[in-house]
Amino acid sequence: MPKKTKLKNSKKMDMINGPIWNKLPRFALPVAATAILEQLFNASDIAVVGNFTGAAKTASVAAVGANSPVIGLILNLFIGIALGTNVIIANAIGRDDRETVQRAVHTSVLTAIIGGFLVMIPGEIFAVQILSAMSIPEDVLPYAVLYLRIYLLGLPVILLYNFLSAVFRSVGDTKTPLIVLALSGCLNGLLNLLFVIVLKMTVNGVAIATVISNAISSIVLFIVLMKSDKYIKLSLRELRIDKRVLGQILEIGLPAGLQSAVFAISNIIIQAAINSLGTIVIAASSAAFNIEVIAYDVFNSFSQACTTFVGQNYGAGKLDRCKKTLLLSIAEDTIATAVTIGLVLFSGRFLLSIFTSDPQVIELGYTRLLLIFSAYTFSMLYEIMSGYLRGFGISLVPALLTTIGVCGTRVFWIYVVFPSSPTFKTIMYAYPISLSLTAVLIFIALLAYHPSRRFKGAVSAE
Repeated sequence: MPKKTKLKNSKKMDMINGPIWNKLPRFALPVAATAILEQLFNASDIAVVGNFTGAAKTASVAAVGANSPVIGLILNLFIGIALGTNVIIANAIGRDDRETVQRAVHTSVLTAIIGGFLVMIPGEIFAVQILSAMSIPEDVLPYAVLYLRIYLLGLPVILLYNFLSAVFRSVGDTKTPLIVLALSGCLNGLLNLLFVIVLKMTVNGVAIATVISNAISSIVLFIVLMKSDKYIKLSLRELRIDKRVLGQILEIGLPAGLQSAVFAISNIIIQAAINSLGTIVIAASSAAFNIEVIAYDVFNSFSQACTTFVGQNYGAGKLDRCKKTLLLSIAEDTIATAVTIGLVLFSGRFLLSIFTSDPQVIELGYTRLLLIFSAYTFSMLYEIMSGYLRGFGISLVPALLTTIGVCGTRVFWIYVVFPSSPTFKTIMYAYPISLSLTAVLIFIALLAYHPSRRFKGAVSAE
């Protein structure tokens, strides 16, 4: 048995005692704000190139947007793996297991850095082939390749930030990653303006700004963790990969990452269909995506909160609190998501005008917002239910069902339905259909597993 010591941390949120309802939003909303700020990196890129790059502005907007599915695929995969770190540390905290916490922290840091280089190298080599396969127009492709190659150079530090954030969140500290990212986000905006307006750069300028900003946020979090409390304290001398802990992280995190990556894969397929409709449609979809993702970040933050709360309470053997966490997460997430969607739709056209002045782009973008938001109720439900299952270590089943419900449906839709009616609206209908089917499948899985009842006997025996 690993050595156990009392874990003390002034910033640690007590998830295993006291009321849950008021702690869930305290955890989730900073996570949402952090994710939104990360997205603002990309949004500010689009806004700056869309307004200050002269004749190339539409192509530049399309280039940054065309990269979103590729970048999303990479980030979603590793953010899912980082979620494995979150669950392992949360379970260990519930058991009061200091040794496992330490090993997980140091293993995660090296996993992020090594994983970044493993993806960066082949990405740089095959950037042209990857983007060409997505049917990107000839006037957009050179800009898209340039942006992707620069972004990939910063991938190790970008992934490091996400893994370090997972460490902080596992102990209930969601504010530190938010504060650090807020500061680097301001820097990103200033650098965008400097490189594009002053130095007359295009997509290369905003890509460089994004990499520099992410590097600074990672370095700051790294330093803060080195000065943190002893049980999550990072030490350069102790940096090594623990094979057993890595296996546990991947067992939970890899399926979660694949679940998220499935979205990205299906979005790549959808993006290729969008690209076939021309530069105007690409630009509209790109601008709308950067707005709609705000609502996604809100409801997904409650999924992460659900995973962490369930993880700690499962580790502590408090299964009744696990079930209560699920119900409260759904209720509170519904309210937060509804308010967010309402505000976004009310100001949708204005928000789109930040990215472009083209009225055709704005109207097409607003059409996308309406159709995507109609699907988000289903997405919210299955994200919460998936997060609940992951808190118990059940990660493969949600991943498989998401692959079937999301990727399978969208592939069918694009290759069977879209050719008979090749319009932007036809593409967008794939979202509510695929997400509603996935929500039903995950709900059936939840009823079948019923983890709060299944694991009760095992916990009692311990």
